[in-house]
Amino acid sequence: MNQPKQVAQIHQGMNDMNKQLLFILVGIALFMGGCSLAPKYTQPKAPIPVEWPQGMAYEETGAAASVTTIPELSRQEFFADQQLQKVIGTALDNNRDLRLAALNVERVRALYGIQRAELFPSVNAVGSGSKQRVPADLSSTGKSMTVEQYSVNLGIASWEIDFFGRIRSLKDRALQEYLATEQARRSAQILLVSEVARVYLTLAANRGTLNLARSTLETRQTAYALIQRSYEVGVTNKLDLRRAQTQVDAARGDIARYTQLAAQAQNALNLLAGYPVPENLLPSDLSSVTPPKEISPGLSSEVLLSRPDIMAAEHRLKGAYAFIGAARAALFPRISLTSAVGTASSELSGLFSSGSAAWSFAPQITMPIFDARTWAALRVSKADQKIILTRYEKAIQTAFREVADALAVQGTINRQVSAQQSLVNAVAETYTLSNKRYTNGIDSYLGVLDAQRSLHAAQQGLISLRLARLANRVRLYAVLGGGSE
Repeated sequence: MNQPKQVAQIHQGMNDMNKQLLFILVGIALFMGGCSLAPKYTQPKAPIPVEWPQGMAYEETGAAASVTTIPELSRQEFFADQQLQKVIGTALDNNRDLRLAALNVERVRALYGIQRAELFPSVNAVGSGSKQRVPADLSSTGKSMTVEQYSVNLGIASWEIDFFGRIRSLKDRALQEYLATEQARRSAQILLVSEVARVYLTLAANRGTLNLARSTLETRQTAYALIQRSYEVGVTNKLDLRRAQTQVDAARGDIARYTQLAAQAQNALNLLAGYPVPENLLPSDLSSVTPPKEISPGLSSEVLLSRPDIMAAEHRLKGAYAFIGAARAALFPRISLTSAVGTASSELSGLFSSGSAAWSFAPQITMPIFDARTWAALRVSKADQKIILTRYEKAIQTAFREVADALAVQGTINRQVSAQQSLVNAVAETYTLSNKRYTNGIDSYLGVLDAQRSLHAAQQGLISLRLARLANRVRLYAVLGGGSE
């Protein structure tokens, strides 16, 4: 072969390769301009009242309108107790449930990357070689021969050009699932923070009640010792002695019970923190804990739409819309492209010599004529959209109810605590007077016993109500969406 002819063949091969590249670019341009068959998403109207509940149970919440609202409040500002902040920080670093939620986000993000990659062609370099003996009766020359073929190609295999948006709709659905999972991780974090705070406060209340039980036991043991001495000298009867003993035994039982509850609360706190919490970070009682900041839900219930679980439900709803688009696109033709550019030769040494250029271009269109599965899949996608929409609306209604319940507690708890404190003061004075009357011989020991039991129960009730007030602040913080990071 002379030199001019070799040059002409090389130019011809380059022209063919340029044509192949042009076809690919045209396909990409058409793909990028392809339409989408997904229905247009519009945010559904929230199926809840715009305003929060009104009435006697919410009178004090109305007075709290000047209090900081949740979007303006960071976690560090809300939880003012420094020790509790450190425990929360430990939990955020070590809690296994939160770690699983974060890993699930990574997994779904990778799945979104896989689905998104379907939009683009996969380019592969392929080298192949074959050697075959052809017998004489099958040979075109009538003689046996050995056929060799070698090739090296750079090509695209079965790339679907997304004219009708099927792949893009699936990509959008995967994106919404990823965003929903990220919001689920945020929701898990808020739940963890609020649960750590709740258990921390419960531990403080249990330890406070345990301290009360120990103090009560000391008082009752002192009274029992006095009555026992009076009994020994014949001043007091045996019935009063046994009545005093029942109060001592009851106090011992309370100590054992609240020792158990405090230990269980500490175990729960260690599990949430993912690590044993040092003793110097644990509360001694509720009075040692700086209370969380009082917050207001704001004037409108629209704040609930920013809750992570509701945002996750909305992302899934958007994904359902995208899936309808993918199901609709499956009813239309699919166009795919297989293309390769390379070199081929009957001899290995001739692969890259002049005249060995080779290319292939094989577009394919598939037109669905009858496939009942595609129509069934479309009906499934529409049913899924309605199901997810219903779940989204229910999530909003549930959130509204949770906030309303917390506001009902907030609107009445201060009155309950005030009444209980007044009860404790009255019963304490009753106990003092009853004890004086018994000591002076005016009344029997039965009045002292009743006053003791009433005082202890009232003091326990006061601790429970103070715990309920602080725990409800944490609850309101959580159900309003947890504030800023």
